[in-house]
Amino acid sequence: MSDSPAPPAGRAPAGLLRASLMLLLGSAAAQAIPLLLGPLLTRLYSPDEFGRFQLFASVAVNLAVIGCGRYEFALPLARDEAEAQALRRLSLRLLLALTLLCVPAGALVAWHRHEPGWLALPAAVASASLASLATLWATREQRFADMAAARFSQHTGTTLVQLLLGWLHWGVGGLITGSIAAVAGAIALLRLPLGGLRHTPAPERALEREMARRHREFPLLNTPHAFAGALQDTLAVALIAAQLGPAAAGFWALSLRYLKAPATLVGGAVSQALYPKLVAAGGSTPAARAMVRRVMAVLLAGGAALALGLHLLAPVVFAWFFGDEWRPAGELAAVLAPYIGVHFVAAPLAVVTMAWQAQGWALRLALLGQLAFVGALALGLHLGGLQGAGLAVSLAMLLYFGFYFWRLATWPVEETPR
Repeated sequence: MSDSPAPPAGRAPAGLLRASLMLLLGSAAAQAIPLLLGPLLTRLYSPDEFGRFQLFASVAVNLAVIGCGRYEFALPLARDEAEAQALRRLSLRLLLALTLLCVPAGALVAWHRHEPGWLALPAAVASASLASLATLWATREQRFADMAAARFSQHTGTTLVQLLLGWLHWGVGGLITGSIAAVAGAIALLRLPLGGLRHTPAPERALEREMARRHREFPLLNTPHAFAGALQDTLAVALIAAQLGPAAAGFWALSLRYLKAPATLVGGAVSQALYPKLVAAGGSTPAARAMVRRVMAVLLAGGAALALGLHLLAPVVFAWFFGDEWRPAGELAAVLAPYIGVHFVAAPLAVVTMAWQAQGWALRLALLGQLAFVGALALGLHLGGLQGAGLAVSLAMLLYFGFYFWRLATWPVEETPR
């Protein structure tokens, strides 16, 4: 049971607001420079190169989300420092095993596709997984200033390195190298301890096993959920590239990179502050559900405005901002606008079912949503090319997320917090 009093029903908790604003400001600064420098990237890298990079990045992210077995998301639930350290070591052991498996996998793909960039797959997977672990480690310690600085370093550093390497004509390799190098810098800023895996005393190894057992719902339920979510993006890029070519995949990648930026900006800040507050509320209590409803209402207003603006302005803005070569990405953005609007709302709410220990329900619903997404994409590609795919995805996701929002807003509550 939480020792903290419930917040007044009419306003957001002060701690949540302060933390969200700090992370939001850090995220805004982090996103601003890459977004403004985007037109330089599109003049140094072709749609084909963006498409090939996006396929690599999608596979790396797909593997990275399971790198630590999702045990890093149990860190805010640790009752003391010893449990937190045990979860950290457990996460690192799992990541080391996956990284070693990625070495032959990356080499095999590089040989088969004649693309040496795939040799960097182990580094990409390890860095992305470590960034997630480091962020949750900092979240548990409520080092929000460090988290904001790391986000700024990662997003800005990625773009700056990619620009330099694009100017040097590194091609796809420049995009891959820039992303890995910047993530490594962000991990350093978050000060994640990496030691303690060798010669671990028997009592500490026993505690690791206890943590693995106690929080087994994270690898058993949250890992398939996260993997399937990332697989959705991987399959989307692969389907588009296979049917329409790498350039079309590049249009898809660029449009979603910019369209999802607001959700990444707001969602990352709100979710990292919301998660520990929901945990402290003691489960799905009336106060916790009221908090979720207030957050959702604000996000819905922002999502609607975002979707309307994209639908009206995206084709003209994309052609002017990125060059005429990228106009198809703007036309795609216009039909994806409804999907982007609801995704803006949903992104910060992913932590709600973790805090309410409803990951089984969330996994089942997410799998249905991902099947609907990929199915709509494939049908749209078949009937209407890239534009048809965007329209079909938007219609399917409006129905899916509408049900998801309604369920969270009407979630059964416990009168006595856990």
